[in-house]
Order: sequence, then structure tokens, then C-alpha cells
Amino acid sequence: MRTDVARPVRLADYRPPDYLIETVDLTIRLEAGNTQVSSRLALRPNPAGRVGAPLILDGDGLSGRLAAIDGEAPPAGSVSMSPDALEIAHPPQRPFTLDIETIVDPAANTQLMGLYRSGSAYCTQCEAEGFRRITYFLDRPDVLSVYTTRIEASRTEAPVLLGNGNLVETGDLPDGRHFAVWHDPHPKPCYLFAMVGGVLDALKDGFVTMSGRKVDLAIYVEPGKSGHALYAMDSLKRSMRWDEEEFGREYDLDVFNIVAVSDFNMGAMENKGLNVFNDKYILASPDTATDSDYAGIETVVAHEYFHNWTGNRITCRDWFQLCLKEGLTVFRDHEFSADQRSRPVQRIGAVRNLRAAQFPEDGGPLAHNVRPELYHEINNFYTPTVYEKGAEVIRVLKEFIGDDAFRRGMDLYFERYDGTAAIVENFISCFADASGRDMTQFMRWYSQAGTPVVKVRETYDAAARTYALQFEQSCPPTPGQIEKLPQVIPISLGLIAQDGTEIALETPAADQAGGASAEEVARGMFDLTAKTRTLVFKNVAAKPVPSLFRGFSAPVRLDFDSSEEALRLSLAYDSDNFNRWQAAQTYATRLMQASVTALRNGGRPADPAGFCAAMTRVGEQWRDDPAFASLALTLPGESDLAREIASDVDPSAIHDARRALRSALGQAQAAALTKIHDELSTATPFVPDAAGAARRALRLTALDLITAADPDEGGMRALKQYRSADNMTEMFGALSVLVLYAPSLRDEALEHFYKKFETDHLVVDKWFSLQAMIPEAGALDHIRALMQHPAFSMSNPNRMRSLIGTFAMANPTQFNAADGSGYEFMATNVLDIDKRNAQVAARLLVAFRSWKGLEPVRRAKANAALQRIAAANALSADVRDIVTRSLA
Repeated sequence: MRTDVARPVRLADYRPPDYLIETVDLTIRLEAGNTQVSSRLALRPNPAGRVGAPLILDGDGLSGRLAAIDGEAPPAGSVSMSPDALEIAHPPQRPFTLDIETIVDPAANTQLMGLYRSGSAYCTQCEAEGFRRITYFLDRPDVLSVYTTRIEASRTEAPVLLGNGNLVETGDLPDGRHFAVWHDPHPKPCYLFAMVGGVLDALKDGFVTMSGRKVDLAIYVEPGKSGHALYAMDSLKRSMRWDEEEFGREYDLDVFNIVAVSDFNMGAMENKGLNVFNDKYILASPDTATDSDYAGIETVVAHEYFHNWTGNRITCRDWFQLCLKEGLTVFRDHEFSADQRSRPVQRIGAVRNLRAAQFPEDGGPLAHNVRPELYHEINNFYTPTVYEKGAEVIRVLKEFIGDDAFRRGMDLYFERYDGTAAIVENFISCFADASGRDMTQFMRWYSQAGTPVVKVRETYDAAARTYALQFEQSCPPTPGQIEKLPQVIPISLGLIAQDGTEIALETPAADQAGGASAEEVARGMFDLTAKTRTLVFKNVAAKPVPSLFRGFSAPVRLDFDSSEEALRLSLAYDSDNFNRWQAAQTYATRLMQASVTALRNGGRPADPAGFCAAMTRVGEQWRDDPAFASLALTLPGESDLAREIASDVDPSAIHDARRALRSALGQAQAAALTKIHDELSTATPFVPDAAGAARRALRLTALDLITAADPDEGGMRALKQYRSADNMTEMFGALSVLVLYAPSLRDEALEHFYKKFETDHLVVDKWFSLQAMIPEAGALDHIRALMQHPAFSMSNPNRMRSLIGTFAMANPTQFNAADGSGYEFMATNVLDIDKRNAQVAARLLVAFRSWKGLEPVRRAKANAALQRIAAANALSADVRDIVTRSLA
């Protein structure tokens, strides 16, 4: 583990590598505590590099030697080696080879970077800088090489040996060992290297590409679990076909393999031809996985497969361009999921995730550009800003230039940059050429941090029958960026008449004040590029209700003072389902904010009668769209409300305000909710499709609100549902209600659930997570007790995230306890985990990202906990980077 204070890396300092590595021949002899790695690197000076520069290969804690240069032992004193670097002061200025031998200990690798053990299997994780933990190398993404990998192991210990590319040879060795040779013909950076060896079962299938090639597919899992990979295999095949149909991208190897392991720092990794997954995103069956698990599997499998072109065939030149592969690929997996399921529901889910994870990052000390300009530790920039906001920027681009130009731009990108390491400017230039639009201003989405705010004010002139909307954009200061320039903000909008009908958009000619182009009017999409813009609509018979940013056409905060009457009309009649949902969220948020203020001043919660009445229509018309009804009836979460309040945040008052509104809504809609819960209780075969998931989601939403209004009635219904459930969605949903809202029934249900599923580690993760969310005094003592449970492990990332991470991220009242105990608990665990797995520790530490917005007492306690971490000795570079920026 690196404990030095990492020097800043700046985009402005980028220079090409001085040497290129044409081919890499690896021989890996697997042994748990003593794996030998022999590498032969074929290098040549880079014409774009410095002539005669020393060759410095990266390492990280390596033990090894340079065996030969061009087949000869290196002259004495010509090579300098340390655990973290191999340097040749005067390398040949022509093509040459290096033979390097290193020794690594996979069994002792608790960082889970490089080559390590997961259970009985050997596996690798090399992104971002893990390959240097295997052998000395130019560990940077702009060095593209062709890899041939020979893996040797005991046939008993590792009968399955997998590598990148295509299998070219297998055979037996003395002493019960065997080997496999894999060759990847496509040049790639070392972060995409992978190998796996172990005792694994395989689910096998095949796929015929659009040109008629046969591709062998396999998903490798722990023995006995291959039947649980069926949905993942189905998702993979659907992803492959969708990428051909939507983007014209065909798979390019003879095989595509996936391996699922239980010890993994991330969700999954797109290594060329050999994806390695956290098994939570592969394994599923109706009795162990919820609808959200199935949806997660579908999304992550698609995401990693789509990387084959947006990340592998075209990779990023440097880590500052990370959004070029991640943001773009998240956009692609969002589009895939929208086509596979309900587009409005998927869009709402994506925006909820963006607001929950990325907006707080944009608004706190960890804010950074979608393409950052400086980093200390690259592992800490796998963030919601790079992924989720990066995807939203691609969506803004598509809205800005239109669907046809976007597809032409993507085709140009694949044509021009296949086989290269690209930068954001390369990507955007393709869309400039495809659309004829100037993209200079659009690039500010990549260079400016922070969430833009769009303030909108309306004016209606009854005599002139005109309706005007005045837009003004701004962006708050973020670390290192005080002044912000106007950005390109596409505004999709419509006008709703008082009778609920859509008003045809008409504006004055484009050369008149308030006018818009014919294309803008036809699309209902208007570009805000200046600081302000006014749109005037003519022939409007009465003041309408505006439907702004339909489909969330840009990742902004909207400042618009809708009346309660307008919100009710939007909720009832807006043709855009996203804005119907948004109207319910805005109404509820406004009400809860008023309640928070009243409660903090010793008063009572705000009167919810108007809101509850507005929701009546949703409950009555649930059959039209059960998924939408479930979303509309679900109140904004406590973290959502904290984000809107932003400063002087009191988590306890927020909790009480939300609990009061849940109870009131449940009481007001009791009859409808009871009817929904009863009607949807009819037993039907479990199918993890959108229609079935929608019905199950609405039933659980109804149960939640019934329990909020009447804990005894809801608790008995939840217990009955728990006992009769034939799938994990229904069972775990009912258990969640029992655990969170029916304390008298909690312990027995938790004990029964654990005993039923104690051999399934993914279900046990759910069991831990649920208890970590209990919002009651004494929660921390219970969590400390669970850390002593035989099933808990401080070496497994999923288990740590399920208990410690869930407490910090999903239990705001107890994590933010006024006495500071939650912060101290997190500080203690971050420091402990940092000794074993710096990446996991740093990601847990992100729970403090919004601490500066807390009320003074809690803010002081959080600051003290962060200062304690900062003062600790031997911090990893990962944790030191996060804590330093958090305190800045």
C-alpha cells in the first residue's frame, strides 16, 4: 500500500510516452504465496517522445529482476530497481526486448489490485494502476500492446485457466500441472489485462453476429451456481444484439468470457474478452434476487459489454479522459435499459441516482470537472461526476444536435479513432463535423464543475394573448473555480392549458424578440446558451402551466416557483411522465421543507391536506401505469430533502418531517392503498420483466404507506406477505417493512430470514444492509454487535459496504447523530480498513461529502472526525487525498 503523499498529476503536463511497447509475452506460474511472472516486452522509442530519455517502468511493491536486454544480461550498474520502479538510464535507441521476472503473493494481496485470491480462485484487477503490481511496465492507458499470456497452474487447484482474447493452446505439464495460452490480437492498455484461474463452473452459450460469425459465450461462477447466471447470459446476448442494431458495433473475438468473484472492489471490469464481475451483478434466482438485483445485472452486464467499443477498441489517452469511456458507456447502458424496460421509469431512476449521488458531490468539497484537470490519486476519480454526470453530458449533446446528427457523430468516432487512445476533443470534433455546430461552448460541460441553476420566471399578457418565460442560468463556485461561464443548456418544454390539454407552441419569428427557430419550435427544444434568454409564445388564450426540462433534458437545478394548483395540474395531465413525477416530488419537498422549519421552531408539521388530495388521482388510476404510481407515491428521501435545504441541515428534523408526511399520506389514501395491496397479492409466476416488477413495486409502496399510517395493521400485512412470498422481491420488501417500522416483529423475522439464507452470501449482504438502515437510537450498538457476527468479514468489500457503508450512506439520522458517535465510528473503521484495502476505505470516507452543510453542532463533530483521520500516520494515498479535499 502506498502511504506517500502523492504528487499532483496535471492534465496540462501530459506528454507522450518516450517508449512504446509493441508486444507483451507473459508467463504466469500460479502459486498461492509465490507466483512467478515472466514478461518479455518488445519496446521501441516513440517518435513523439524525448530522444535518448531514460526508460522508467512503474512498479508497486514488486520484488524482481531485469533478466535480459535483447537476450543478454544487463551490464552491471546499468539498471536501477526498487519495489516501485525499474529504470534504465541509457536504453537502446532502436527496437529492443526486455525480459523481467517478478514474484507476487496473491494470497496476501488484501488490496484486491493486481493479482489476488478470491476464495479458491486467482484473479486480477488492473484498472486504474494495478498492472504495476504484477510486473514492471509503462502503466498508462496510452501505451497499447498486443498480449500473449501463458498461464500455468496445478490442474487440481485451477482446472480453469482464462485470459484475454482467444485460446490458442492448452497442455499438460509435469507434477500435475497444466497450461493455457491466450492471445489478444487487439492492442490494448495494460489496465485491460486479465487472467483467472480456479475451480469454476461454466454456463455456456453462443451468439451469431450480424456478419454471421459464431461467438462462444461463457459465464464462470463458483461450483453449483451456474444456474444462477441464466439472466446474466440473457442480458449479455440482448446487449450484443442491441449494440449491433443501435450503434452498428459487432463483437470482434471468437469468445466472450465473464467470471464472477465474491471479492471485488468495483462492480465489474471490462477486460478485453474476459470481464471480471462482482458476483452480485451475475448471480440471481427468483428466491434470492429482487427485481432491483435483476435490473442491476442487466445494466452492469450491458455496461461492461458496451465497453468493448467505448473503452477497449477506443480507449482513453490519459486518466483525465476517464469520462470518455465511462460517461459515454453509462449513457449507452441507460439507453439499452430504456429500450428493454420502460423508458420513463428508467429515466426517473437515472435522475434519482444522479441527484442522490452526483449533485451532493457537485455541491461539496469533492466537486470536480467531468474531465478533471488535476488529481492526486486516480482511484478516487471513479466518481458519480465522471460516470453519471458524464452520461448526462452525452445526453445534452444528443439533445443539442438531434438524434440523426448524434448517430452520424458516433459513426465518425468509431471510424476515426478505432484502435487509438483518444481525448474528449477527438470525440466532440466528430459531432461538430456531423452536425455543423460549433462545439466550443459545449466543451464547458467538461471544464466547469458544479450543477448549473436555471432560474425561470413567467409573465402572461391577457390582452396580447402572449406568455413569456425568462430563463437565467448560473453556476455556483466550486473548489478552484469561482467564476463560471454560460453553458449550452437544452430546454425541452411544453405548455399545458388549464383543462389539461397541450397547447401548440407558437413564437414570433426568430429575428423578433422572444422568437425561436422553426427547428426549436418543432422539437419543443430550446437552447439556452447566453446567461439569459426570453421565450415568448403567442396565441395563448389563458395563462398556462409550463412543463420545463421534459425528460430532464439537462442536468440542472430548476428554480421555478410553481403554485400548488400548477403542481396538481402537472401531476394529473402532463404528457411527460418525468415531469408528472417531478410535480409530485416538488410538492412533497416543499411541504416537508416547511415542516422542517416548523419543527425546528417548536411547531407542528405543515398541513398536508392539499398534497394528500392531489395524490388521490394517482392511487385511483394506478392500473394505467403501476410503475409510475409507485414512483409518484414514494416521497423524496431524507437525503433528497437535505440536498434541497443545503445549509444548516438538521437530519433529525428532516426525518421527523418525512415520517409525518408518510403517515398523513398513508392515512388519507388508506382505502385505495389497502385495495392495491390486496389486488396485487394474487399469486403469479415470477418473471423479472418490467410489468411484473412494476406490480411488485407498487404493492410494496402500498404496504410501506399502510404501515406508516397504522403500524399494527401494516406490520400484520407485512408478516403475512413475508410468510407467503414465493420470491425475494416480495419477501425482502415485507421484511424491510417489519424491520424498519414494526419493531415488535423485527427480531423473529430477521432470525428466520438469516437461517433460511445463511449459505447465500449475497442474500446475507441484504440482511446486514437492512439492519444498518434502522433509524433508531441504539443503531450503532447494534451495528457493532453485527460486526462480531460470524458471517461478517472485514476483508470482503461487499460485506463491508453492506453494513458499514449502508449505515453511512442510508441511515442519515444515526450516521449524523448529534453526539458525533456516527462520525467517530466511521473514522475508526476507515482508518482500520485503510490498512488492508485503501480503495474501499476511501469510498467509505465519501460519506462525509456533505458535512459542511450540516447545522453547527454536527458540523463541528464531523470536522473533528475528519481531522482525526487526517492526523493519522501511514494513511494510504487514496484516503489522504479524500480527507484533504474534504477539509479544504
